[in-house]
Amino acid sequence: MFKGGFIQNLPKIYGLYTGGFIVFILLMAIAEQAGVTAQTIGVLFVAFTVAIYALIGYLSRTVQVDAYYLAGRQVPTVFNGMATAADWMSGASFVALAGGVYFGGYSYMAFLVGWTGGYVLVSTLLAPYLRKFGCYTVPDFIGTRYGGNGVRFCAVLVLVLASFTYVTAQINATGTIASRALGIQFEQGVWVGLVSILLCSMLGGMRAVTWTQVAQYIVLIIAYLIPVFWIGNKVGGNVFPHLMLGNEVERITELESQFGLIKNSAADIKAAGVPGGLKSIAVAHAGVGAGGMAVWKYISLAICMMVGTASLPHILMRYFTTPSVKSARKSVAWSLFFIFLLYSSAPMLATLSKISLMDPNLPTGIIGKSIADVQSIEWVKQWSSQKQVFIADFNGDGILQLNEWFMRTGVVVLATPEIAGLPYVISGLVAAGGMAAAMSTADGLILAIANALSHDVYYNMIDPKADVRKRLIVARVLLVVIGAAGAYIASMRITSILGAVAWAFDFAMSGLFFPLVLGVWWKRATREGAIAGMLSGLAAGTAYLIYVYPKFLGNPAWLGIDHLRFGLIGAPVCLVVMVVVSLMTKAPDAATQRMVDEVRVPSGKAILGRAH
Repeated sequence: MFKGGFIQNLPKIYGLYTGGFIVFILLMAIAEQAGVTAQTIGVLFVAFTVAIYALIGYLSRTVQVDAYYLAGRQVPTVFNGMATAADWMSGASFVALAGGVYFGGYSYMAFLVGWTGGYVLVSTLLAPYLRKFGCYTVPDFIGTRYGGNGVRFCAVLVLVLASFTYVTAQINATGTIASRALGIQFEQGVWVGLVSILLCSMLGGMRAVTWTQVAQYIVLIIAYLIPVFWIGNKVGGNVFPHLMLGNEVERITELESQFGLIKNSAADIKAAGVPGGLKSIAVAHAGVGAGGMAVWKYISLAICMMVGTASLPHILMRYFTTPSVKSARKSVAWSLFFIFLLYSSAPMLATLSKISLMDPNLPTGIIGKSIADVQSIEWVKQWSSQKQVFIADFNGDGILQLNEWFMRTGVVVLATPEIAGLPYVISGLVAAGGMAAAMSTADGLILAIANALSHDVYYNMIDPKADVRKRLIVARVLLVVIGAAGAYIASMRITSILGAVAWAFDFAMSGLFFPLVLGVWWKRATREGAIAGMLSGLAAGTAYLIYVYPKFLGNPAWLGIDHLRFGLIGAPVCLVVMVVVSLMTKAPDAATQRMVDEVRVPSGKAILGRAH
C-alpha cells in the first residue's frame, strides 16, 4: 500500500488518520447512546487525541540538528500550510475569538482582519527572503544580517517576551478545556495541558511538532465546522449557514430589542458577587460605541494584529522548513486557505450560540425563563461549578434577563454544543479540537523560545564547540522550564486569553517588525541602529502598557490606544530610532550589502550554507 518514503506517502497516511478519527467520533456517539457518561466521553476524546499526538511525537524523535530545528527542510507546501494553520489556530482563535465576537460584536472582527491580513505582509515582505537566507531562527537572521552577539541577544529578548506572553494564553486555553472535559479545577487543568504539550515536542523538535500540527489541524477543523453546520440547520439556517450570517444578526437585534439591554453598574455587579472576568451581553454591548473613535479603534487593532502577525517568530519559523524559496511563498497561500476555513466560521458560531441562548421559540432558549429552572439545567450547573457561568437576579423577579446572564469569553465555543442541545459527543469533539488548537500553537511557541535560547544564546554565544547531543539536551531542558513557567503564569489569570494574545503581537511588533523588514529591504540599516531600535521600541511599548493597563497603573489611554494596542507606540519608536541611529553610524560593509541584495532574489540556494 505504501511505496516510497514517508514524505511521498503523506496523503495516504493522513487520509487514514482522518478516517480513523471519524470512526472514533462515531464510536463515541454510539457509546453515548449506550449510556456512557458525559464526563467519560470528554475524558476519552481528550485522552485519545493527546495519545495520538504523543505517538507521532515519539515516532518523530531525532538526534539530527537539521531535523530538530527545521524538520529537515523537507515539509511539502500543502502540509506546511496545514501545520502553519494549526500553529496559528491558537486557543485564542479556537476558544476565545468566537466568544469575543459573541460579546463585543463587529469590533472583535478586527482580530480576524488583522490576523488574516498579516499573512499578506508575511508573503510579500519576509517569508521567501528569510527562507532564502537559510537561517535556523529569527534571531539567527538578525544576528547574521547585522553582525554580532549583541544584536542577536536583543532579538532573543524580544522573541522570548512575545512568545512567552503568547504561550501563557495557550496554556490558559488548555486549562479551560481540560477543566471541563476532565472535571477538574482550572489551576490543575493548566498543568495537564502543559504535560500534553511537552509530550508532542520533547523528543523530535520541529519535526515532531510539524507532523503533530498537521494531525491537530485535521481534528480542530472537523471540531469547529461540525457544530456550525449542525446548529445552523437546527435553528432554521441554510445548508451553508455562513451565507445567512446577515439574516441571523438581524434576528439577534430583534431579540435584544424584545428583551431590552440594561447596563449593569459596576457596583451592582460587585454586590452580586460576579467573579472577575465574566461578562454579560448587556454590559458588552453597552460599551461598543460608534462614530470616529469606534472606527479608529477597529482600524488600530487590525493594524496591531496585522503587523504583529508578520513579526511573530514561531510563524516565520514555519517557512524555514520548506524545501525551497518558491515553496515558502506557496506555503503562505496554503496557510491562508486553511486559516480561512475556521476564521470564516467564528462569527457564525458566535451568532448561532447567541440565538440558541436567546430565542424563546427554541427549546434551548433560557433568557426570559425562570432562574430556578435555568439553574437546574445540567450544562449550566457544570459550567457554574467551574466559575465559568454566573447568574445574578438583580431585580429579584426570579426571571433571567439578558443583563443577569454572565459567561467567560473563553467558554462560549466550548459551551455552544450544550447550549444548542447537541449530543454531548459534539462537546467532547469541540474540547478535543480546542485542545488541539491550543497545543499546536503552544508547541510552536515553546519550541521557538527553546530553540532561540539553545541555538542563538547557548551555541552561538556561550559554547560554540558544543556537540549535537549537548545542544539538543539544552533545548529539551529549556522546553520543560519554559513550559512550567508558562503554566504558572497562566494559572494566575492576569488577563483574558485574547488579551494575552494581543499583548504578544504588540511586543513582537514593537521590537522585531522593523529590524526584520529593514534587514531585508534597506541595505543601510546597521547593527547599532537595530539594537537601538529593538530596545527603544520594546521599552516604549512596555512602558505604555504599564501606564495604561488597569491592573498596573490604569491611566487614561491616549487617542484610544489602550493595552491591546500598545504596539502603536512601540513600533514607530523602533522605526524612528533605528533609522536615525543607522544614518548616524557607519554603513554596513560591502559584503553585507551584497548579501542583502542576494536575499531579495526569491530563488536559488540559501545564502547560509555553513553548518550551524
